Amino acid sequence: MLGGKAFLPRLRGVVPPGGVRIHVSGIDLVRDPSGTFRVLEDNLRTPSGVSYVLENRLLSKRVLPEVLDLARVHGVDHYPERLAATLRSVSPEDPATCSAVVLTPGPYNSAYFEHSFLARTMGLELVQAADLFVDQDQVFVRTTRGPRRVHVIYRRTDEAFLDPEVFRPDSMLGVRGLIRAYAAGNVALANAPGNGVADDKAVYPFVPEMIRFYLGEDPVLEQVPTYVCLRDEDRRYVVDHLGELVVKAVDEAGGYGMLMGPESTAEQRAEFRARIEAAPRRYIAQPRIELSAAPTWDAAARVAAPRRLDLRPYVLTSREGPWVLPGGLTRVALRPGSYVVNSSQGGGSKDTWVLKGTA
Repeated sequence: MLGGKAFLPRLRGVVPPGGVRIHVSGIDLVRDPSGTFRVLEDNLRTPSGVSYVLENRLLSKRVLPEVLDLARVHGVDHYPERLAATLRSVSPEDPATCSAVVLTPGPYNSAYFEHSFLARTMGLELVQAADLFVDQDQVFVRTTRGPRRVHVIYRRTDEAFLDPEVFRPDSMLGVRGLIRAYAAGNVALANAPGNGVADDKAVYPFVPEMIRFYLGEDPVLEQVPTYVCLRDEDRRYVVDHLGELVVKAVDEAGGYGMLMGPESTAEQRAEFRARIEAAPRRYIAQPRIELSAAPTWDAAARVAAPRRLDLRPYVLTSREGPWVLPGGLTRVALRPGSYVVNSSQGGGSKDTWVLKGTA
């Protein structure tokens, strides 16, 4: 963990306001051929995609309004309200009167639609770095009526660009002094900077033991068997079986830094073998899990065909505890035969129904 790219020594000992580090999490789940749900990845930094959940449901309501009622499907449109309440709950001052904003890198970011969508539906201001400044370890937003104190920031800017005083000095997307204000307890940042150590794929294999050690209970969900290339025995197995495994860079996301072994070329395997030998800490490997599939409309062939998918539920954690959205983002691989469901790699999404009980 200490050797991970996401480890931030400057944040050691900093206690986040409200005692919450992971305000928003998106956990990627897959279902294997036996029907077992397994955790594929944890997303604890700035998980995205919930805007697709809400937009997909709006479309379903327009197309199938009566079916949703007859099937007793849980609603998802209250997510923005719950997110706003979660953010306010960790305010360093009175949640009833606190000021919260959504910090975006700007309109050129690939997730800008979601930033603006959530800000609008939560009734919060959408701000960029130039709109904020720090004075005496407190954060203010510039308004037409003068500066106004900000108590909570839902930040959608990667932490490397968050504060040029602490991280990248050339960042034009951050707010100078923001981490000072955060460390002083004067502003809450959601999600907390430094969460990348938990997102690190090299930490993933140890989560079941963490659960047993810290909570004294067994994990409810299974994981995917994982080889940690930093271990000599695991590394030897991985480099000898690259054609059978899925290799992932521990600090990448969105389908990048990955080798899909069964579909790879000899040249690609040789490249990854060299990468692993040069920096074993940066890689893990897993057997390829045969994902479950669902009928998906193929526009080119004008027919419904099976496509592989995974599920990303969203969990909000406030000062009072966690809440799980009764729905989620079902990501689907649109290309025939593909195992990659990420939208950045050409994947799509489906509306996800959670049915109410029959009480």
